[in-house]
Amino acid sequence: MRLRPNARILIRCPDQPGIVAAVSGFLAHWQANILTSQQHSTDPEGGYFFMRMVFDAGAIEEADRQGFEAAFAREVATPFAMDYSIKWPGPGPRMAIMVSKADHALLELLWRWRNGELLGSVELVVSNHEKVRDVTQSFGVPFHYLPVTPETKTEQETALSRLLVSANVDLLILARYMQVLSPTFVQRWHGRVVNIHHSFLPAFVGADPYRQAYERGVKLIGATAHFVTDELDAGPIIAQDVRPVSHREGVPALKRLGRELERSVLARAVEAVLDDAVMVHENRTVVFDR
Repeated sequence: MRLRPNARILIRCPDQPGIVAAVSGFLAHWQANILTSQQHSTDPEGGYFFMRMVFDAGAIEEADRQGFEAAFAREVATPFAMDYSIKWPGPGPRMAIMVSKADHALLELLWRWRNGELLGSVELVVSNHEKVRDVTQSFGVPFHYLPVTPETKTEQETALSRLLVSANVDLLILARYMQVLSPTFVQRWHGRVVNIHHSFLPAFVGADPYRQAYERGVKLIGATAHFVTDELDAGPIIAQDVRPVSHREGVPALKRLGRELERSVLARAVEAVLDDAVMVHENRTVVFDR
């Protein structure tokens, strides 16, 4: 498990002069050295300001962190009407992965996690099929089988919620989970569910989109990773990628290229979320470099 090596402050607030100076001055007072700082404004006149600041917290003892947070709220956050979070060094987010039959996105995440490329820990994998049980357990990750039918959907989502709560899960990743989550579940886990889908929507819906794309002679295929909202596949986008194709690629080649894109885009999006580099504003995201 890769630990968070440094502290981070993430800030969203109405844009106005003096925000960066206030934050950097506060950190200097606490002898916290700034390592990286990135900011973005939607509009300097009446817009919103976003900032991700990474700092060395070595000079701040663990016993002093509560005092640091209270002082920041009083001296900086309140005067600037900030919506903010402070992340300290240590264990990263706890993840759960949901998958159906296709295992390419799951395997990419498990491989990167085992090799220390993802911050945090994979606590469990949940599937509505048994197919990925063995490969999941080969990584030492608990596997839970929750088959879903129209009659059992509500019951199984309740069981899923119990699993996530008992494992203290922070982030749920849908790695080609081919079931639609209910609005009630999505609201309960708002902002904490990431999904991946092919880029053919809304043009080619339903079964076998790659064959539909082939029959239409598409010249670009791609994948999109996004946060899950009540509107299907329409949540704030975190990462995307495309690849050009030609008349030479048949359906099997398109599917293979699609799998490559899906697993790399999802992994990139998950890595950004785990590294506290993604902030949501309305139905868009600000994704900072790391």
